Amino acid sequence: MDNKQKPFKPYVPAEKITPEITITSVILGVILSVVFGAANAYLGLKVGLTVSASIPAAVISMGVIRVIMKRNSILESNIVQTIGSAGESLAAGAIFTLPALFIWAEEGKHGIENPGIWEITLIALIGGLLGVFFMIPLRNALIVKEHGTLPYPEGTACAEVLLAGENGGAGAGVVFAGMGFAALFKFIIDGLVAVKGTLTLKLDSFKTEVSTQIYPALLSVGYICGPRISSYMFAGSVLSWLVIIPLVVFCGGDAAALYEAEGAGAIHGNYIKYIGAGALAAAGIISLIKSLPTIGSAFVGSIKGFKESGKGGNERTAKEINIVVVIAAIVVLTLAIWLIPIIQVNLIGAFIIVVFGFFFATVSSRMVGIVGSSNNPVSGMAIATLLITTLVLVVTGQNDATGMVSAISIGAIICIICAIAGDTSQDLKTGYILGATPQKQQIGEVIGVCAAALAIGGTLYLLNAAYGFGPEGLNAPQANLMKTIVEGIMGGEMPWHLVITGAFIAVVIELIGIPVLPFAIGVYLPFELNACIMVGGLIRLVFDKLKKAKEEKEKIVNDGVLFCSGMIAGEGLVGILLALFAIIPLAGGKKLSEVIDLSTMFNLSPTFMTIGGIVMFAIIILTFCKFTVWKKRNNVK
Repeated sequence: MDNKQKPFKPYVPAEKITPEITITSVILGVILSVVFGAANAYLGLKVGLTVSASIPAAVISMGVIRVIMKRNSILESNIVQTIGSAGESLAAGAIFTLPALFIWAEEGKHGIENPGIWEITLIALIGGLLGVFFMIPLRNALIVKEHGTLPYPEGTACAEVLLAGENGGAGAGVVFAGMGFAALFKFIIDGLVAVKGTLTLKLDSFKTEVSTQIYPALLSVGYICGPRISSYMFAGSVLSWLVIIPLVVFCGGDAAALYEAEGAGAIHGNYIKYIGAGALAAAGIISLIKSLPTIGSAFVGSIKGFKESGKGGNERTAKEINIVVVIAAIVVLTLAIWLIPIIQVNLIGAFIIVVFGFFFATVSSRMVGIVGSSNNPVSGMAIATLLITTLVLVVTGQNDATGMVSAISIGAIICIICAIAGDTSQDLKTGYILGATPQKQQIGEVIGVCAAALAIGGTLYLLNAAYGFGPEGLNAPQANLMKTIVEGIMGGEMPWHLVITGAFIAVVIELIGIPVLPFAIGVYLPFELNACIMVGGLIRLVFDKLKKAKEEKEKIVNDGVLFCSGMIAGEGLVGILLALFAIIPLAGGKKLSEVIDLSTMFNLSPTFMTIGGIVMFAIIILTFCKFTVWKKRNNVK
């Protein structure tokens, strides 16, 4: 009702026409898409995590277009980040699944060969395009109608960065201070390896451990999301690490031996992740059922918009790709999955991709609206897909090598759909705040997907040739998990009791009235991520409760959002830089990342690095307060 009384006004009014898709924005966006895709492919295969590229792409585009080329076009910069961020998202979906095929080929046990470059390219291209097209009918429902409900942290932060660059002044100073501060600390933590990025307290008498990362970007996500969402996620981690893990270990047997040998992290990897996958799958189904009216209205709205096009009633900021084109593209892509031989997916598999693809695109779009793209558990949704897909293949008699390849191919396409749908949602949120033309952003997403898909096959082949995927090279943790799941179901060894336990946990959480998606994310993700996010949420809670005049409190909270936006940008940029450092060879065979590693160079003790991490985390919080609640304002003499 409030939205009807006070309609949202974007930065660039609907009636104003400014450059968006230009030769400059397309070329720069394509370069960033390929570079970010390659860098994140390496990073994700090495440590199992990728960094969001939307804000780094926005900062780079702002620097090139505004500073170097002296052009004042915020919507042109927005198109650059829209195209550029697609590479990171597509890479994330691909590396979480497709390396399983390389691992099987290396093992030589199932007669499976390395996938061809064109096979990888087509899988990535089809998955990426479906992710974009599935999201288009949902834009009005999720981005427009729920503008005040779903924060989309990275999309909002990206808009703040671009606006700060546009307006200059104090706001820009806060943003760029956050960028520089977070960039420095990210480089100290992960580049120089001078302190520990994760602080851990072992509770051996309780058979578990608690930990927190100290990265500025995670704290920023918690602040932007607020205390409510942060607490739901943290509650999920508390259940996993302080309830379920101790219970599993105290029951004895293999779990107790595993804990003694490898610690609580091994229990999480071997037990809790399956429970988390079950919880996520159930949460996704519950979310889909609850969202059906909204989804239906989104489609109706899109069809109405198509019928009314050409009558002068459509504003520029509401114009999207024609819904008939969207439906036709989905049909063509579905047929391509089935009919192109090298993809190795039959008609049943193509049907599964369409059904689960749209389902998880919806879930992913809502999820990134809550916790941001960096913490979108794409691999968790891929696990849920693989569970059902592989069972269907077994029932239909495809429990051989062909079925294994088909299962991973289906999982890869679904995984890419989820990643791209989440990225598209964040980009459309940015565009909605700035006043971009949705149709041009959607075209930009398609361009970014095509560029990244053409590059990802060669990237995976290069990394496999250079390092290999496994314990002796790049760990590829998610891909190894997907491989294990497929082998487990094909061989009848899946721990269904854990998956079903997770599903019932989600049902109980929903019945008592707690939003189930953020809670399920908390169950699935490691404690250390949610703990740092919770710290950010608590800081926001303190700021919201300050006994100050309303106007002053709003300035403090808004400065916090600006500073957090800068910290997300700064850490993201250095994350990309460090990924490149890890693949730059130097004389003598060493990598640049190895040369600047102070922990190895000076043989720093774990105690020293832990104390350094505690001090650094305190400095992060104090600096955050310096630029917000302790900031000297103009109205104070």
